[in-house]
Amino acid sequence: MVENLNFLFALGTICLQLSAGILLILYFSKQEHAGKHFLRAYGLHLALLLSLVTTIGTLLYSEVLGFEPCSLCWLQRVFLYPQIILLGVALIKKEYIIADYCIGLSIPGALIALYQHYLQMGGSAFVRCPAVSDGVDCAKRILFEFGYITFPLMSFTIFIVLIILMLFVRKRDRTL
Repeated sequence: MVENLNFLFALGTICLQLSAGILLILYFSKQEHAGKHFLRAYGLHLALLLSLVTTIGTLLYSEVLGFEPCSLCWLQRVFLYPQIILLGVALIKKEYIIADYCIGLSIPGALIALYQHYLQMGGSAFVRCPAVSDGVDCAKRILFEFGYITFPLMSFTIFIVLIILMLFVRKRDRTL
């Protein structure tokens, strides 16, 4: 079951990476496009769905499957979990200014994830992982699919997509 989940999440990550590239091209395109209007109108919805699915996935691995998260994983969760509440409240109140706050949470989350991916790909630590003494090593790979996808890379991809979606939402806020 874990192997199948790993494969599905890795496949989803590749789809998100391709989507991020397309979204960036669309964002920087000078032409107005129906896709831009859609993302401005529904970016909060998509971001809420993405953060909710991601949170459920992290809890599935840690609470159901028993994979204990390391300290860097917990830090990434600190920057992800509040976004569900922020995005949910923003949708209810129709307040699009929330995009700035979500970007502010996603940038450090992405940087931590990128650093952990660097560690898991064999890089040397700039800072000692405090959890190593507790038995959970930040550099230990639990998942490694397609020769490059790790949990931290999944996290990085999700944070990047959240940032891009919030850029569209910010454009909406500024055009209203």
